[in-house]
Amino acid sequence: MFFALSKILWLFTQPITLLLAGILASMLAMAFARRRMALVFSAITVVLFVLVSFTTLGNVLLLPLEERFPANPALPERIDGIVVLGGFMEGEVNASRGGHEINGAGDRIIETMRLARLYPEARIVVSGGEGTFFTDSVPDAISARQLFRNFGLTGERLSFEAESRNTYENAVYSRELVKPREGETWLLITSAFHMPRAMGCFRQADFSVIAWPVDYLTRRDRGFSIDLQDPVGGLARTTIAVREWLGLQSYWFTGKIGNAFPAPQNT
Repeated sequence: MFFALSKILWLFTQPITLLLAGILASMLAMAFARRRMALVFSAITVVLFVLVSFTTLGNVLLLPLEERFPANPALPERIDGIVVLGGFMEGEVNASRGGHEINGAGDRIIETMRLARLYPEARIVVSGGEGTFFTDSVPDAISARQLFRNFGLTGERLSFEAESRNTYENAVYSRELVKPREGETWLLITSAFHMPRAMGCFRQADFSVIAWPVDYLTRRDRGFSIDLQDPVGGLARTTIAVREWLGLQSYWFTGKIGNAFPAPQNT
């Protein structure tokens, strides 16, 4: 129920949908000769469009998420396992064409493969099922199995969890799969902006992991300003940020994470 509801609600709350709603509202007001109302809706839509596409708003919203957990934390000599969360494959493309096309979050799997070679005794878990709702998709865990095989990474230490559809299920199903023992050291790899929600879920599932964020999208030295160079990228970053902040609050409200903005435990 939560999975379906979250997909449907996001369809109506994402920035591009709100822009479309503003345009439709303005047109409707004009059709009923409500010029002042049409002007208000048009002005709001234009301002929103400029903010999400032609400013660094996305960078500003993403920065607190990406800075929440430090990159490259000090690690002990022994790593017992690594969990990487899905979201790095073009599942819909793979469903149509086959293969294992990687998207912009490919740092997740690349870093996992690098660490797998640095820690040859560590278990590797790829957690990612079919997270789409409206189209067919190949689970990232399934595509990743073939990718690992092509790079010569095989064996019993590899596990592929393909049932989870969201971050909370990533945590619960991964724990059920590996049954981590007390005292073991596990790494969690996902995009930096997604790490607070992911860590909150793993803590709630009683799976102790060390955050290993990758796939950074922001610049630390950039505050709010006009940015005319990349409106498509600006809209994409703002959309990612809005989705993640809404995800955090919905997960907190439904008890899937322990607090609204999970932080490193020593802060």
